[in-house]
Amino acid sequence: MYTKQRTIKRPISIEGVGLHTGNSSTLTFRPAPPDSGVKFIRVDLPGNPSVMADIDHVIDISRGTTLGNGEAKVYTVEHVLAAIAGLQIDNLDIEVNANEPPVVDGSSRPFADKLLEAEIETQDADRYYLEIDTTLSYSEPDRHVDIVVTPSDRFRITFMIDYRNPALGTQYTTLIDLESEFLEEFAPARTFCFLSEVEMLKNHGLIKGGGLNNAVVIYDSDLGQVEVDRIRRVLNLKDEAFVGKTGIINDIPLRFYNEPVRHKALDLIGDLFLIGVPIKGHILAARSGHKANVELVKKIRALYEKKKLLSKYQKSNLEPFLDIDGIMKIMPHRYPFLLIDKVIELDPEKRVVAIKNVTINEPFFQGHFPGHPIMPGVLIIEAMAQAGGILLLKAVPEPEKKLVYFIAIDGVKFRKPVKPGDTLRFELDMKVFRRNTCKMAGKGFVDDTLVVEAELMAMVMDR
Repeated sequence: MYTKQRTIKRPISIEGVGLHTGNSSTLTFRPAPPDSGVKFIRVDLPGNPSVMADIDHVIDISRGTTLGNGEAKVYTVEHVLAAIAGLQIDNLDIEVNANEPPVVDGSSRPFADKLLEAEIETQDADRYYLEIDTTLSYSEPDRHVDIVVTPSDRFRITFMIDYRNPALGTQYTTLIDLESEFLEEFAPARTFCFLSEVEMLKNHGLIKGGGLNNAVVIYDSDLGQVEVDRIRRVLNLKDEAFVGKTGIINDIPLRFYNEPVRHKALDLIGDLFLIGVPIKGHILAARSGHKANVELVKKIRALYEKKKLLSKYQKSNLEPFLDIDGIMKIMPHRYPFLLIDKVIELDPEKRVVAIKNVTINEPFFQGHFPGHPIMPGVLIIEAMAQAGGILLLKAVPEPEKKLVYFIAIDGVKFRKPVKPGDTLRFELDMKVFRRNTCKMAGKGFVDDTLVVEAELMAMVMDR
């Protein structure tokens, strides 16, 4: 397991046609500096726009993983990313002169071989691993899809598929050591599809670059050679195709007895790269595809963002998510107007739970009201707004240099007075965030009793 980040020593290129677009393309891997990650650069477009290889830029998962950032779109990136992840490379610029990398032979091995030919170089920067410390899962019960990640001291995969097809049956594979197993045991596994899918894919304008030289086609019809010939005519295919004895068109030999499930694991490795950091965890997948992979990646990425915030603002794991010192690094407020004491839950850009401990020493109790102290409603809303300001922490770059101006407060309802000795718990959910303006729905509780609720609109400004 590598402790330092890695890139390649020199540029290297690979050519071919895209699987779905059929466009000829040249893909060039180039070294990149530490902490820069992996990005695709569309050198065929004006200005050479780029798109980062991370979950925030996934725009389609229908028949592969597509990345997009404005005009810069790159289709079917999972085989390229699997090669990068499998060789444990952290930083690369990937230039491509079309909208899809070449499919080559339908596996990740050609990309991995090219990267090895360019030689991998260790960089002077630490490699961070996300240690999974809680079980995360995603399921699609109607499709019998389940994918789970559990804590582990290293990256592992256990994968099972069952397509109820004689040529496939139930297949199972496991990856225990990425460094020793990836290149020979998983990278060569080719993409596959069923004969019944081929016509549908063509009708949707896909697999224009697909063929029996870059995909394993599995027979799943009862009509025999008649159906194969019909599809050849409909698609105007010139290559010979026959049913074969193995259940695979043309009896093309498999590279592994369970090559299809190994390719599914390969796709998973590529999709997991979109987290933006390697993980230590055990992935258990049943019939998972790109959709389930990406949904799990979103959950893992949210965990990663939380841990990044913790490492930046929290002193130890024994303290709340953000203690008062962490809050003061973010918020400009100071005594007597800092009205949040700690943050106990933060899902960046989505939800925050913050605490305000109300004591008799609050200066406003001297006049509100003598002999009957009640926290002013305007200050309760101010405390809620400050919690909302913290929720914007991950939504803007360099939050320490920003201010949050609240521009509208709607639907305010005070349900019960707040008195000395109460602990106010604010729960706010982000409803809308566009550019520098957001809308949040907030509630305040004392114990489990709702005491206030409101909708807040805010604008982020430079200090």
